[in-house]
Amino acid sequence: MKKYLHCLIVLAAFSASAQDFRGTATYESKTSIDFSLSGGEPGSDEENQLPPELEAQLQEQLKKAFEKKYTLSFDKTASLYVEEEQLVPQTNQMVININNYEGGKQYKNLKDKSAITEHEVFGKEFLIMDSLHKYDWKLGSETKKIGIYTCYKATVTIKARPVPETVKAISLTDVPEKDKVITAWYTPEIPVSHGPGGYWGLPGLILEVNNGSTTLLCSKVVLNPKDKIEIKAPKKGTKVSRAEFDKIVEDKIRETQEMDEPAPGSNTTTTRRVIRIGG
Repeated sequence: MKKYLHCLIVLAAFSASAQDFRGTATYESKTSIDFSLSGGEPGSDEENQLPPELEAQLQEQLKKAFEKKYTLSFDKTASLYVEEEQLVPQTNQMVININNYEGGKQYKNLKDKSAITEHEVFGKEFLIMDSLHKYDWKLGSETKKIGIYTCYKATVTIKARPVPETVKAISLTDVPEKDKVITAWYTPEIPVSHGPGGYWGLPGLILEVNNGSTTLLCSKVVLNPKDKIEIKAPKKGTKVSRAEFDKIVEDKIRETQEMDEPAPGSNTTTTRRVIRIGG
């Protein structure tokens, strides 16, 4: 009888431990920047002209702007993905402003397949209420070590989708103009189906993911830390659907571009610079 009770106690403790399983993972991002810079009117002598020192400075600032750190807090069913604040020094009065469409916290709930993402558009905060995108992962047998963890390779092909030219021209994000393969490395040693950003759905925590232009690599994992981890959905902002938010951004970009256009009959020439992220 005592042996039976002991087994029950052990099972209960194991069950409670599994339910309380929590952790944090730190990710670092690196984005390849394929410069396609142009200025002046098409076909003019000014087209594709940019002083070498200015181009070098632009490359350096963009590189720093896209090198970010994130923290993923997770339990068995929910996760919260937050960018760590970092100060980026600005020199020679040159400012690269890519924050007019700033992403914030990303909350995922695997139990009800829901996602909530904070986003700010020109100072106005939104909460994008969405369902989790289902990835049709193909599991492979290839392995590699990331830190102390053995990771397995998985891939998924994302089909191209049409993107408005206004969004494409200013968003500075990876636009899926053609089919692309996403490669992830997950570890079954951490038995949760979470991952950085919007990635999820593998039989283990995703420690690395590459979408062709950006790589997110885990640099630190802390399991069951002493300090309590709170995983709460963000609540600040106007609630909108993904489609509604995309329309808001498109309209705002078009409005900004129209304001930048020279008045009819003026001698002002509008100069445009295009920067493609990841080719």
